[in-house]
Amino acid sequence: MTEPERIITLSHRVGEIADDKIDLINRITSETKILALNALIEAARAGDAGRGFAVVANEVKAISERITGVASELSTELAGSIGELKELGERMVQQIRGQRLADLALNMIEIIDRNLYERSCDVRWWATDAAIVAALETPGADSARYAAERLGVILNSYTVYLDLWVADASGRVLANGRPQRYPGAVGSNVAEARWFKAAMATRTGDDYAALDIDEMPGLNGAQTATYVTAVREGGLAQGKPIGALGVFFDWRPQAAAVVKGVRLSEEERQRTRCLILDAQRRVIAASDDNGLLRERFELRGNGRDGFYGTEDGAMVGYALTPGYETYRGLGWYGVVAQRSAARAAAAEAVAPGEASR
Repeated sequence: MTEPERIITLSHRVGEIADDKIDLINRITSETKILALNALIEAARAGDAGRGFAVVANEVKAISERITGVASELSTELAGSIGELKELGERMVQQIRGQRLADLALNMIEIIDRNLYERSCDVRWWATDAAIVAALETPGADSARYAAERLGVILNSYTVYLDLWVADASGRVLANGRPQRYPGAVGSNVAEARWFKAAMATRTGDDYAALDIDEMPGLNGAQTATYVTAVREGGLAQGKPIGALGVFFDWRPQAAAVVKGVRLSEEERQRTRCLILDAQRRVIAASDDNGLLRERFELRGNGRDGFYGTEDGAMVGYALTPGYETYRGLGWYGVVAQRSAARAAAAEAVAPGEASR
């Protein structure tokens, strides 16, 4: 329990104690008034002999009424102060909880950015590989075979990729790094594919294009983060484009490791959903594996980062991609959506009963 949460708990407890004690005071003063009234009746019956006793009874009654007034004032003042204390504590809890979720969301998207920055470096570097350039400058079975072997060597070291494809300027795939796994790649025409067009549109060897997450038909429908650039004559940055290199990052398992690796307690993990959204707010990674590439998460925030509460008591923290080095990001968001502990506990309590019906 955090300090602000403890403030709320203690303020509730103080309120309960105050109500109990004030109620006890009111009961005691009520009994005292009854005793004073009985004493006045008995004093009246005693006549002159009871006059002194009547004075005492009246004083007791007056004191009881004053105590009742003080108790009433105390109840009113305490109610206001305790209410303010509860409200302050709740605001502090919301602020701390929300900021923490926003920080976790930022950390998540920063990890993604740094990972994808490396992909943008890889594609530009490998496009200058002599075997890849040769396969396009002097096309033939031998140069294509050598390029495929070279791509295979790269893939053995960089296991986060599904495959690497080299296509000539007309869009025909000449070589790929995993021909046994994806035998349909070589010979296929990708001239109309977004990744090929984006690669051929790059201006220099220093440029690259990054595409949003999509299911790649040529890779058995796997979810990929695709990075591309043109292969240029002589492997030179200013050389004429002679083909394209596409690197297909194995997105789903890599992203899952990030969203499922957010530092949460076991209790929090049961009521928290960690997400990566693309610029269209489409879910492209989720800690619960639900809604991938199908669900759109209605993010209320319009800024770079922040948090907000929802009508059902949940808290959502979010952060816009800051980019990393030369990787500017694609407008993605990290999001951490967390149900309140009370709501989650209530849902858990109801679930067994529903299941037994």
